Amino acid sequence: MRGAAGSRLAFVDGLKAGASQLIVLHHLAFYGPMSDAAAPLAPALVSWFSEYARIAVQAFLVTGGFLGARALAPDGVLLTERPLRLLLRRYVRLVVPFGAALVLAVAMAAIARGWMNHDSIPGPPEWLQFGAHLLLLHDLLDYEALTAGAWYVAIDLQLFALMTLLLWLARAPLADHGARRRLGIGLVAACALASLFHFNRDPHWDESALYFFGAYAMGAFAWWLSRRHDALVWTALLAAAVGTALLFDFRMRIAVALAVTLALAMSSRGGWLGRWPASAPIAFLGRIGYSVFLVHFPVMLVVGAWLRRFAGADPWANALGIALTWSLSVAVGALFHRVVEQRLGAPARPATPQVPGGPLSPQ
Repeated sequence: MRGAAGSRLAFVDGLKAGASQLIVLHHLAFYGPMSDAAAPLAPALVSWFSEYARIAVQAFLVTGGFLGARALAPDGVLLTERPLRLLLRRYVRLVVPFGAALVLAVAMAAIARGWMNHDSIPGPPEWLQFGAHLLLLHDLLDYEALTAGAWYVAIDLQLFALMTLLLWLARAPLADHGARRRLGIGLVAACALASLFHFNRDPHWDESALYFFGAYAMGAFAWWLSRRHDALVWTALLAAAVGTALLFDFRMRIAVALAVTLALAMSSRGGWLGRWPASAPIAFLGRIGYSVFLVHFPVMLVVGAWLRRFAGADPWANALGIALTWSLSVAVGALFHRVVEQRLGAPARPATPQVPGGPLSPQ
């Protein structure tokens, strides 16, 4: 994300880069057939990526809340008077590249089905199924996902909409700026506590924003609290509240979200949010993270199917296939970012507030 001076937030780029690569590696380990064939070479490593690397999604959620608060309500009061227009812009930013990636995924799945039969390959889509994906309703309508990670795009929009709604509800009835800020932040806090103590503990809610809002709100509070002169006290209270939720029901995902929140708060308060790590490759991987996230599954399908047909279950060939898929995902993601995401996925923005990109999309 770019600051007022046009420089990117280096620490946010670092989180995005690392988390997006972990998710790619998680999918490479979780979905066959390459990981199944290569697993005997490093069973513990493949198992770790398959089981634990997915927790990196918590960095996306927390970073999304941080960036959302920074753009929507930097002091806790919603800037826009037209939240529906802002929500539509957000939808376009997400869905235009997502739709292009869906077309790619459908095409690559068709090619992969010609080379092998495997349960990781989605079936041919129906029109209603494809339309539900474009409306980001596929999980709520119980359609099979056409690509890995499609659920996250839908949840990202839901979280953005829920945050906007809560802040708008605080803005509507009150004229005093300070009262709006207290009510808005209070509503976000109340919804976050409901998520942490109830909704996030019930997997039946994992198709809705309420399940994930605790982590998303932590990111928002990382931004808001770092602006205060008594930030240390309030951050300690935030950590205590989340710690209580963990004592009530320990969840590794929430512990990771808290760690990312504290790191963001410290980086913002400490003045190194925009300057560390000072690495061009990391910044590049952060910029293209959403595109890599969208295209890596189609790449994986084609490489995995080609290897199954021409190399069989040879462990070393499939290990090289995993490395090739990882590299191609970054290369194709960079091209997709330049050709599709930058040109088609970013509509003209109003002067204020800016439409925040998600934790994976360009800021």
